[in-house]
Amino acid sequence: MTKRNARTAVTAGLVAAGLITAAGCSGADTAATGAAPVDAASLKLTPTTPAAHGPVGKVNWLLEDEPDSLDLDTQGSSAGRVVLTNVCERLYQLQPDMTVRPLLAEKAATPDDRTLVLTVRDGVTFHDGTPLTADDVLWSLQRHADPDMEQSDEFGNVTSMKKTGAAEVTIRFKTPDALFTKALAGDAGIVWNKEQVEKAGRDFGTPGQGDACSGPYELAGWKSGDSITIRAHDGYWGDKPLTEEVVFRWASDSALVNALKTGAADGTYAESPNTASALRGIEGLSQYYGPSTATLDLIPTDRGGLKDPRIRRALSLSLDRAGIAKSGYGGLVEPWATPVGSGSWGYEKDTFAAAQKELDAAAPAAPDADDLAEARKLVEEAGAPTDPVVIGTDSSQGRTVVANAVRAALQRIGIKAAVKTVPTAQFEEFYSDPQARAGIDVLAGDWYISKADPMGFYDNGLSDSSNNWVGFEDADYDRKVRQALSTLDDAERAALAVDVQRRFTEAAVWIPVAQVPTALVLSTRLTGAPASQAYLYYPWAADLGAKKG
Repeated sequence: MTKRNARTAVTAGLVAAGLITAAGCSGADTAATGAAPVDAASLKLTPTTPAAHGPVGKVNWLLEDEPDSLDLDTQGSSAGRVVLTNVCERLYQLQPDMTVRPLLAEKAATPDDRTLVLTVRDGVTFHDGTPLTADDVLWSLQRHADPDMEQSDEFGNVTSMKKTGAAEVTIRFKTPDALFTKALAGDAGIVWNKEQVEKAGRDFGTPGQGDACSGPYELAGWKSGDSITIRAHDGYWGDKPLTEEVVFRWASDSALVNALKTGAADGTYAESPNTASALRGIEGLSQYYGPSTATLDLIPTDRGGLKDPRIRRALSLSLDRAGIAKSGYGGLVEPWATPVGSGSWGYEKDTFAAAQKELDAAAPAAPDADDLAEARKLVEEAGAPTDPVVIGTDSSQGRTVVANAVRAALQRIGIKAAVKTVPTAQFEEFYSDPQARAGIDVLAGDWYISKADPMGFYDNGLSDSSNNWVGFEDADYDRKVRQALSTLDDAERAALAVDVQRRFTEAAVWIPVAQVPTALVLSTRLTGAPASQAYLYYPWAADLGAKKG
């Protein structure tokens, strides 16, 4: 099921917050390198880097944080996922182009629209040499579905999961579920070695424990506070990885930038565009930008100032998105008209691209005189709020620029506005606690979804969604969202998604600002890794190798 429970939805938003605004420090200042901002309009997104031409013995890789755990059922952090996606495999696999294909499930059948029959791939072994079985698959799915686990919300539409053959698991649903197989390409589809997980007990996923997986790499060591090492598994059932060993260390802000500048590290998936911006033009480093589902958004509340959709549409028309991209993010984000990035277009890409273009007029990159005139007319019709619109933010570089741009936009169309800056910890509470955000009218926020399907986002506009803060209610919208989530045919679902997207943006339930691409910073001697958001779910290190043979 795609609707996320409160815990997981908030986690998604906060992970994205770290993903795109963490580097509001001197170490991530564009001026540090003298590099001019990129023109966002010319930013080219590619799903992967050029193919490698030879193997590499060892690569040093940077994370922004040490993982809390390598058990993604209990701690679904991005740092742990960047490591573990090379070690553990899923029933389906997200590809660098953001499409999905079966992996440990060699075949999938749908004898009716409420049944999914998975055939377990033959010949797969875990790192301890034991074969992968249907029992391991079923046990892993049941573990993911446990209410105390991170992925439990993905199983809300499941009525039963049973072993129905020596290599077969059958899953039944209450209603047809279009996104379940996409969830199986994420953490809900990881297949654990049941015996090894149960043997480790509560210690599973901590330093000193094995990985209980079947992927191209095995966990070779975790020195708490220092490093994590993964090494190519000699008995891997698939193709041999190009890179033999990857050593992960962690650093943030200026320390991360300096490690890459000096060659102490070979690469990173930058969790902030500002980090990538600070490393542009550095000799020995290349940068690649790929499709992502992440966006910057203004998330309004029902407190008063932006409760009227006409005021929200007026704000969207008057916002200088191009200025935000340039000043706040070094041009490494792109003005955007929908609340989910192009990495969500895992199917029917032409349909979604055409729909995106049609919506650009309601969210101009830089407003012209006609846009501002239309915005002022909407404010006149609705009546300007008597009290200042309060914009919630923290002091990070990107959000500060967004908040000031929102204030300027509102003032241009005759609406008083004020910025409320709070510590980061308090800002994060805005996502989850209605009381915490009781004093703000709009949040300078951000979001991403784990599935390559726009319908993984639009349940946030349902009338009963905890993320529909403005109180948007539309029975037709609710009906169409639920219809799309139950539509298995891609073309039919895309048509419904485009309709849902139009309704969401016309009502300005959220106000999109920019899409945030994945940023890969890589030594010029290396290539082959994916540049898209697939790096969180695809074994990127296995494709990483030497640029020259």
